[in-house]
Amino acid sequence: MASQWHTQISQKLYLAKTLLAHRETTSNPAEQEAASQGAIELILRARVMVLTLIAELYQHKGTTPSNLANLTTLIGPDAPEAVELESLTRQPANWWSQLDQLDRALGQPPAKKKSVSDDNIIAVSVDTGPDRSTAMLQNIITAMKLYADSIAERHQEW
Repeated sequence: MASQWHTQISQKLYLAKTLLAHRETTSNPAEQEAASQGAIELILRARVMVLTLIAELYQHKGTTPSNLANLTTLIGPDAPEAVELESLTRQPANWWSQLDQLDRALGQPPAKKKSVSDDNIIAVSVDTGPDRSTAMLQNIITAMKLYADSIAERHQEW
């Protein structure tokens, strides 16, 4: 059973990879930022589609859970996918938690920068936000693709 959601997830992740490739080839800072934000938005959209794919595989067609809590309510907390994703939320350095950080960062206005003068020079550590490097985003895309593929394959056997 090939799911249209699985195809959509693959497409969004491929388009995100394409934007990241463009980001690496352009020298225009605005284009680099647009490619970066566009890739992140596509990856975040793909994550919601992963939840929708899982809901569909559990016969909740037409339902679009917007977050893990909604999905868990639909399929139950003991469903293997709910357990796997819940486990990911408790681990700090994985694709799910990295996407949570990126989602929060994109939803906030940039931090206001102070001007530097002789009167206010103080050495401080600045929170730079989540890692938005091409390598990190590529890792997230790869992990999401593998996860979506494994879900589709697992349920195809049924």
